Amino acid sequence: MDVLKRPSIPEDAVQYQLFLVHRDQSDAEGHERFLQQILQNILAEIAPLLVQYIWQHQPFNLKYHPEKGDVPAHLGGVTEFGDNVEDEWFIVYLLKHITGTFSDVAAVVYDNDGQFLLIEAAEHLPKWLDPDSSENRVFLYRGELHILPNRTRSGEVGWPRDSVPAVGQALEVLHSHTESCLAKQSIRTVLAKRLNGYPEKIQQNFHCTHCYVPAGIAVVLSRRPDLIAPAVSAFYLRDPVDLQACRTFRTFPPDTRVMTSVKFTRCLYAQLQQQSFVPDRRSGFTLPARSHPQYRAHELGMKLAHGFEILCSKSGQSSSENEAPVSSNPLWRGFLDSLKKNGYFKSELEGSVRYKELMTLAEGFFRQSVTSTHCPDIHYPGQEVLKVLEGASYSLEELKSQEAHLPPEDSDLWLDISPQELERLLEERGGRGVSDGTCKTTQPDEEMQEEEAGYSLIAVTQGMKNFINTMSSHEGAEIPRSCLAEPFSFDPDAVTSALDRLLGSKDDELDSDDFEDDDDDDEEDDNDDEDEKVQNGESQEQAGEALDNLRKYMDEMDQELQSTNIGKSFTQNNRASNKADASKSSSAASSSELVEEEIQPLDVDLNLVSNLLESLASQAGLAGPASNLLQSLGIHIPPDADQS
Repeated sequence: MDVLKRPSIPEDAVQYQLFLVHRDQSDAEGHERFLQQILQNILAEIAPLLVQYIWQHQPFNLKYHPEKGDVPAHLGGVTEFGDNVEDEWFIVYLLKHITGTFSDVAAVVYDNDGQFLLIEAAEHLPKWLDPDSSENRVFLYRGELHILPNRTRSGEVGWPRDSVPAVGQALEVLHSHTESCLAKQSIRTVLAKRLNGYPEKIQQNFHCTHCYVPAGIAVVLSRRPDLIAPAVSAFYLRDPVDLQACRTFRTFPPDTRVMTSVKFTRCLYAQLQQQSFVPDRRSGFTLPARSHPQYRAHELGMKLAHGFEILCSKSGQSSSENEAPVSSNPLWRGFLDSLKKNGYFKSELEGSVRYKELMTLAEGFFRQSVTSTHCPDIHYPGQEVLKVLEGASYSLEELKSQEAHLPPEDSDLWLDISPQELERLLEERGGRGVSDGTCKTTQPDEEMQEEEAGYSLIAVTQGMKNFINTMSSHEGAEIPRSCLAEPFSFDPDAVTSALDRLLGSKDDELDSDDFEDDDDDDEEDDNDDEDEKVQNGESQEQAGEALDNLRKYMDEMDQELQSTNIGKSFTQNNRASNKADASKSSSAASSSELVEEEIQPLDVDLNLVSNLLESLASQAGLAGPASNLLQSLGIHIPPDADQS
């Protein structure tokens, strides 16, 4: 299968490919030139979004890939996002933006889990779509998610689920039947909800705080804010060998420390803040008392200094002599022209301070996204740090004078999540959030009233019965779709008729008498064809003997259970209880009748609800089998108000 031949992807990485939907197969060179031109246009289009973005481990990068096997020539890349899964979803947003801007391009994206876009919308996928049948079927095209439909008959649009289309075949179907391949609205809504907030979410994901760092680090970060990520990773993943370089601090001496404002991503800040670390006494780093108002700035600066020192100790000599400027790259001129056409420099005069800053960011982005894909061996973060440090001139007194004008710090209360906020996040991830994507803030009393108003014992019993009656496969039990996507609706007549079919009429007993109805039905069917009755006479006699034996066995089992306390654990229905009370007051009843009256039919719904509530009470508010099952069925029980 093609999925088994695909190169393995690292666990924390995402791979993406951009294909031309309609290509000229006769002109391979023209196809390559066209893809290279599209590459320049794409980089110029997304540069304003990426020049200030801080990647956790690797940036978004694209390069040309020639045709190989049944995979046509395309643009593609791989990005390792490490612990920050938001990088992966930001790449999905970029691909949606690219395919929406360039209508002749379709994108494919997957990670080591496969089609994670389908995993996100798993509750809304059609039954036939699974990991085996989704290969080469899922595309981002014209800014929307497209899935090749399942073709069950000749002449229909799509591709049979039992075979994997080649990429070229899938692109041809996508180009010819775009509307038919558009994913249904519920799937696209889930994806849009996951990407909600971009591109504004980029700035919301940053966290600025004050750090007391050596002057060299302050200068490096002022010119290359993206170098904060490898420094934090170096400290976060340090080992005893790495810390040997932090005994002397030759590159960033602690006696040059200044207070500066540092921009992190929230993931990087959490990694640095949550780690406990005591510096070596020989390093020269000392921390004030924890009650000091700037203790956190000193602690963060100390950790950052260790990270940068570890990076530089691993880099060896600077690579500035071996690296050619970006202007020597043949793609740079076209990229720069596209930036100017898209208004990247914002009418800044060439040569001004702001123009130079934007040019430096553009060069860094081009070097990361284009040059690094062709020459990955010469770009190490430590070498980049040393290169920036060598090319920068600074005054320690000037840096200290800027401490009084630092911007205010961002609040880090987002690190502390209350139980209510955690519950809200879990509900949103579980599909119980507000349908329009907005978040409603309600008071605890209002939330409890809403839960109690929407709670119904009938929903509990009916949901359980739907779950039991749902046909599942060897892959496991399946939750009824109505429990996941639609609100519960109760039809008393339908439920009554269903219970009558399952349990018999109200006057019947839940006993071996149920088999008499089956026997009567068999006799009525036999009367329709007397010849068949004659031919099957022997089999009917054998079946009758089997039923008689089964009735005798159940009667003996009922009599044996009468002497135990098992029956007391079940609740009888009211009608049966009243009948039993009336019969007990009559002295003319025989002993056999008393035995029959003691065997009363059970109230199945009442026993089901009672047992579920007892199980929920024993969980004491924690997760357990009863609450997990009801939650998966879309049934939410309000908290127990009786604390006794």
